[in-house]
Amino acid sequence: QVQLVESGGGWVQPGGSLRLSCAASESIVSIARMAWYRQAPGKQRDLVASITQFGNRNYADSVKGRFTISRDIAKNTVYLQMNSLKPEDTAVYYCNALHRVGTYWGQGTQVTVSS
Repeated sequence: QVQLVESGGGWVQPGGSLRLSCAASESIVSIARMAWYRQAPGKQRDLVASITQFGNRNYADSVKGRFTISRDIAKNTVYLQMNSLKPEDTAVYYCNALHRVGTYWGQGTQVTVSS
C-alpha cells in the first residue's frame, strides 16, 4: 500500500502562488503515474496535472501555463507549483498514485483563492 501525504495548501489572494507537496511512502519511479486532482464544493474531482514514471507531464487546459508539476526522486516527492492563482482554483487538492497494485489517494489539502 502506498501512503501519500500532502502539504502546502492555504489561503492566497488572486494572482498569488502556492506550492503543494506530496510525499510518497515508496519510490515514485516505481509508480506508473503521480497526479494532482482537485474537487470544488458540489463538483466532481478533476485531474489537474500528472507526471509518469518516465517524466511525461500532462495538464488540464484550465491550468496550462500557470501550474507546473515536478518531482524530486530522491525525496519521493511530487510538487505542484501554482502561479497566477484565480478564485476558480479554490478546491481541495488531492495527490494520486497509479500503482501496479492499485490507485491511492492522499487526504487532500485545501487551497483557497480570494481577496
